[in-house]
Amino acid sequence: MSNMRPALRLAVSALLVAALAACGGKKDEQQSDGPPPTKEEAARFLTQATYGPTAAQIDHLSQVGYGAWFNEQMRAPQKSHRDYLTQASADAAAAGGNVNTSHFMESYWTQAIAGEDQLRQRAAYTLSQIFVISFADSTLANQPRGVASYYDMLAQNAFGNYRDLLEQVTMHPMMGVYLTSLRNQKEDTASGRVPDENYAREIMQLFSIGLYQLNDDGTVKTGNPETYTHDDIAGLAKVFTGLSWYAGANTADRTRSRFFGGDANPERDWRPMQAYNKYASNTDFHSVSEKKFLGKTIPASAGATTDGDIKIALDTLFNHPNVGPFLGKQIIQRMVTSNPSPAYVERVAAVFNNNGSGVRGDLGAVFRAVLMDEEARHVDLKRNDYGKLREPVLRLASVLRAFNATSTSGKFQGIDNTDDPSSRLGQTAMRSPTVFNFYRPGFTPPNTSIEAADLVAPELQLANEVSVAGYLNYMRNWIGVNAARDVQLDFSAELALAAKPEELLDRVNLLLMSGQMPAAMRAQLLTAINGRAIPAAKKDASGKVTNQADIDNAKRDRVSIAVFLTVASPDYLTQK
Repeated sequence: MSNMRPALRLAVSALLVAALAACGGKKDEQQSDGPPPTKEEAARFLTQATYGPTAAQIDHLSQVGYGAWFNEQMRAPQKSHRDYLTQASADAAAAGGNVNTSHFMESYWTQAIAGEDQLRQRAAYTLSQIFVISFADSTLANQPRGVASYYDMLAQNAFGNYRDLLEQVTMHPMMGVYLTSLRNQKEDTASGRVPDENYAREIMQLFSIGLYQLNDDGTVKTGNPETYTHDDIAGLAKVFTGLSWYAGANTADRTRSRFFGGDANPERDWRPMQAYNKYASNTDFHSVSEKKFLGKTIPASAGATTDGDIKIALDTLFNHPNVGPFLGKQIIQRMVTSNPSPAYVERVAAVFNNNGSGVRGDLGAVFRAVLMDEEARHVDLKRNDYGKLREPVLRLASVLRAFNATSTSGKFQGIDNTDDPSSRLGQTAMRSPTVFNFYRPGFTPPNTSIEAADLVAPELQLANEVSVAGYLNYMRNWIGVNAARDVQLDFSAELALAAKPEELLDRVNLLLMSGQMPAAMRAQLLTAINGRAIPAAKKDASGKVTNQADIDNAKRDRVSIAVFLTVASPDYLTQK
């Protein structure tokens, strides 16, 4: 790649200008309750709903239809990351070592690439970018099993109820560590101590209601009225006092030493935090003063009532009218399009408010509504306000799944930390730099046509000349031959088509671009592929081909050219 700097500069410029612009395509006429999708429609759906389509999944979906696919996916059993980390910890200890974040990444990529419950996998990844904790926090980096259990919790609740999810997020010790609600103590006038406000602020701003009051369609109400004030944060912060590490089933186990981290229970990294209400005077840690927030008042009490106060707070947030449009829009942005229409958001919010059976907060219904909405399935792909930039993790996952990646060890080792933007992806799952995720939902690249059109492009917050060059080099290495790598791509189906460039491109187009490759791009790729000639077979007197290695290398080069130029193109990077 070092010899391609002028071309690379052009590629960088093209990406930054072309991403999220119209990339051409046909109108998808698949109705949510209509016949099974075509292969192109199936591939496009799987790009939105999973870590990426495979040829087998495209064939399956195009045979059974959307409804049966959803039913299969929601019934598919979940595999535990925590169990993997527990076993890895035992194995490491036996060898005199320790479990670390690399073990979580092994489990993460194993499930992302080979997991049968792909909808749950993609939903959990989406939720992990809303309800953020991160290995970038040095304390969590030393708690990989705890973080694994947190990710399991997101997956477990992906098709459950938002109210349950919000409570389990709140009570998880890794969230307690990350946003400092663990060991949070009541106010103390003598010392000037006030309750830690970190979690109280973020549960409102990021996990439930957002900064501004919203209409049902996600637009901000006239006058930009704020949803909460600092007084609301201060009142809610009192609620989240008195929680600390899991100590055991008996309240007598919740000692002062354990509250402050001593005498550790071996399961405290994944068991829900507990209320330390019964120690000494019964009011040592949890605030018993009046708590006012979001129009709700919890009266002062004589004794600590941590669990009851938290229930009132979470019920209040759960029933706030902002939650449906606030959460729904972010799920749409993560899976389908960065700039959903207000009508799209309103339809999804309506499902959050009532799943059709009178249930509020049904996340399974919400994910289905997001993916089966007419704006997801039935849209003019020529619209220049439609689509999203594929974030780096999903670009890699798409390639690994498209070409049936396998692991020699069975552990998908070697991917690990891909943070470095100069040589890798510039992004690693569960390593967001802050609680605000890798990118903000409302990010707009300044001084661009996207800004001029009043659109957003969240994932472009990760894109710059360094990260684009790093991505291209990293993907070139994946597509190239490396027999020593644990994870191997299977190009056998593509190699069988190497002598038929048109058919080779048809397959690559379907797997990586849902059949949306523009004609001009296709013509360029055909020229590039044909530019690598396959030598004619030479035979000795016995009829044995003497230049088979040259033929095989030429075929492999043709496949590499087709795949690499596709994943390097702005048209691939822009998911429509």
